[in-house]
Amino acid sequence: MKARVVAVANQKGGVGKTTTAISLGATLAAYERQTLLVDLDPQSNCSSGLGFRDNGEQPTSYDLVLGGATVETAARPSEFPHLALVPATPHLAGAEIDLVGMVGREFRLRDALAGDATGQYDFVFVDCPPSLGLLTINALAAADGLLVPIQCEYFAMEGVSMLMSTVDEVRRFLNPGLTIDGILLTMYDERTNLAQQVADEVRSVFGDLVFETQVPRNVRLAEAPSFGRPIHAYDLRSRGSQAYLELGREYLLRRESAYVR
Repeated sequence: MKARVVAVANQKGGVGKTTTAISLGATLAAYERQTLLVDLDPQSNCSSGLGFRDNGEQPTSYDLVLGGATVETAARPSEFPHLALVPATPHLAGAEIDLVGMVGREFRLRDALAGDATGQYDFVFVDCPPSLGLLTINALAAADGLLVPIQCEYFAMEGVSMLMSTVDEVRRFLNPGLTIDGILLTMYDERTNLAQQVADEVRSVFGDLVFETQVPRNVRLAEAPSFGRPIHAYDLRSRGSQAYLELGREYLLRRESAYVR
C-alpha cells in the first residue's frame, strides 16, 4: 500500500507541531511502522530534534521540493529504529521565493512523494512551517490527511479557522482527497480551569475529530529536542512519552477503522 502522507500544520506557532511530528512519528516507528519525517520548516527544529547536523554535502528538503533530490537520496535513518528523516536547513526559506515562478509550484512535494518514492514507508509526516505560504500549501496538496495540534491556551482557536478555510480551498482546487486525520490538544495543564475550557470549546467545535488523548505540558518533552532524541528515547516513563504512545495507539485504531469502512 502507498504510504499515508500526513501534514502536521497550524499557522499559529508554538502549539507543538514539531514535537507532535517527532513524537508521533517515533511512536509509530516503535510500533514497527516504517515512518518518514519530512522537515518542511526553515526553522529546521524537527531536524535538530532528531540530532541532525548539516554538513552542507547531503540533500535536504529544499532539494526535494525543488527537484534536486529524491526521497531515496534525501532520506536518512535516525538513531530510532524504523524512523527516517528528510532534514531541513534555514536555506529552505529561499524555497518560498524559488517556487513562485515554477510551473506546478503547489505540487512539487506531491510529485516528489508520488509513486514508488515512499513505497518502503507506512507513514510520511510533514512538519509544516507556522504560516500558510507555499511550503504549507505544498504539504496540504501532497497530503492524504491533516493533523492539527492546538495549544490549550487562550488563543487556541486563533488561526485555526483560517487554516480550515485554506483546507477547503485546497480541497476545491488542489487536493479533493484531503481529510482531517485529527485535532490534537497539546500543552494541557489539568491544574487550570482555562485548559479545560479550551478543551471543551475545541471539542464542541470539532467533535469526533478531536483525539481523546491530550498531551500534557511536560518538562521532559521540552528537554528532549536539546538532546537530539525523541521523547521515548530520552525519557520513556515521562508523562509526555506516555501521552504520545497512547496517541499512537489511538491514531492507528482510527486508521484501521477507516480502512474497514
